[in-house]
Amino acid sequence: MGTTHERITGRLREFIEAQPVFFTATAPLSATGTVNLSPKGVTGSLAVLDDVTVAYLDFAGSNAETVAHLRENGRITLMWCAFQGPPNIVRVHGRGEPVFRDDPRWAGLVARFPAVDPGPHGLRAIVVVRAELIRDTCGFAVPLMTYDEDRDLHARRFAREDDASLSDYFARKEHIAASIDGLPGLPLPLPPTPGRPASR
Repeated sequence: MGTTHERITGRLREFIEAQPVFFTATAPLSATGTVNLSPKGVTGSLAVLDDVTVAYLDFAGSNAETVAHLRENGRITLMWCAFQGPPNIVRVHGRGEPVFRDDPRWAGLVARFPAVDPGPHGLRAIVVVRAELIRDTCGFAVPLMTYDEDRDLHARRFAREDDASLSDYFARKEHIAASIDGLPGLPLPLPPTPGRPASR
């Protein structure tokens, strides 16, 4: 049986914050548009901001489907599964928005992620999600799997980029500035990272 929760507090919050990986699902408004599902998993890259709001760091990648869908309609679902310990699945259905580097909220949001250095990962946005429906379900069919450690490949790949080269990298990718369905994605060129010396 599923349970609906009013707020992300207590054991529910502890469960969310303890999971090494979570998933995000978004879709365009078009009935023929491409539904997107993405895994997220850098330790410390998710924060519970308050009882109904979570945020996560959106790092460099080959697509920007989530950003594009949120810019169009804001709908998003986040899901956490218990791969160890008692079975559990938590979903937060809500409205999200990508906050970009030139947003006045940027510095305050970045400060909410003290356990991760976003620099090497090519941080391009912070996704803020306000919950409209919070549910947990049994998760009896989710397999038991062990978490060993985070991969270091992403940080090693993007640590060699500065703001200008990262912006060039994104410009060369087919589905960064626009989604698979042609929706506006990541605004390019990227604004400079606040507090970082100007590139090139």
